[in-house]
Amino acid sequence: MPIPTPLQERHEKAGAKLAEYFGCVLPERFGEFAEEYRRAREAVALTDKNYRAWFSFTGPDRARYLNAILTNDVRDLAPGRALPSLLLNPQGHILAEVETLALAESMLGVSYALIREKLAATFERYIIMDDVTMEDAIERMGALGLEGPKTAAALEELCGLELDSLPELGHAETKVGGIPCRVQRRSPGGAAGVDFIVERGMLGGLWDRLEAAARKHGGGPIGYATLSALRLQAGIPWFSYDFDETVIPQEAGLEETHISFTKGCYVGQEIVERVRSRGHVNRRRVLLEFTGSKAPERGAKLFAEGKEVGHVTRVAYSPAHGRNLGMGYLRQGHNAAGSEVEWEAGKARVIEIAAGKTSASAAEAKS
Repeated sequence: MPIPTPLQERHEKAGAKLAEYFGCVLPERFGEFAEEYRRAREAVALTDKNYRAWFSFTGPDRARYLNAILTNDVRDLAPGRALPSLLLNPQGHILAEVETLALAESMLGVSYALIREKLAATFERYIIMDDVTMEDAIERMGALGLEGPKTAAALEELCGLELDSLPELGHAETKVGGIPCRVQRRSPGGAAGVDFIVERGMLGGLWDRLEAAARKHGGGPIGYATLSALRLQAGIPWFSYDFDETVIPQEAGLEETHISFTKGCYVGQEIVERVRSRGHVNRRRVLLEFTGSKAPERGAKLFAEGKEVGHVTRVAYSPAHGRNLGMGYLRQGHNAAGSEVEWEAGKARVIEIAAGKTSASAAEAKS
């Protein structure tokens, strides 16, 4: 069963259409697509980000423990900073995307609610000799987001915090209308943006304050249909849509943002290094542009010269391109920019091959 957002009743009263995204019941749209798109591109858009799972790690060995199982180097992550990583199985396949936030006395692992139970069991299994305590914190934590060109102004009015005072993925404690929260900077596709991490019981009050600030600046809430289009335009993949346990990091194009090639051992490292030494993979995630008015469904097969060479993972209409965009995987020899392929009802052209952009929210730089 899809996991409901804690704000479901509030969204329904506002007239939002709800649908399943990331295995959760989230707003698909609050109104017309064109208006939601304008809010994000010209003003400030508010999003419900309660598809996440939250894990708190405490104890003196927390950094060493996480560093031994995640693909990025989180060992020396300073408080107030964060990094995206992957959790792999021994065969190098992606079990989870995990963003690690360093706090003064703990580390916060942020992933996806749809894999929460499996991920919690995996985390527990790897705690062997380390002095680490893990807490599954999904019942007490939540998140909302603002993004768009007027985000900085809204943020300063809400809590007095200057957006430029935070590095990318940097985070700091603050208060919004008396509500304690942690603000984290993220820049999806280069757009200004922040997330507000808050106690779950405070989500409703925080939503009201953020919505008022967004509307003051000509914006308002947006749903995931619009958000998907925005992320596709920016070439940003989504976990469970555009990459999952069926692929390895280099196939998904995540090696630049999610992997450290200079840290010590971690689960799945042998496969990652073997692929790196080989210099290429047999298939690669790509951004596609579809001709005509029709768009393929997720999972649609892609062909070249009558032979199957890949498949589609996600599609949405892009106002910036004036046509449907999508992501998918194409085999070596067919995935270079400009390559043309076909699907059962039309054609597609490769705009770009995956370039290591971070999923779900931002093209995030390593710290």
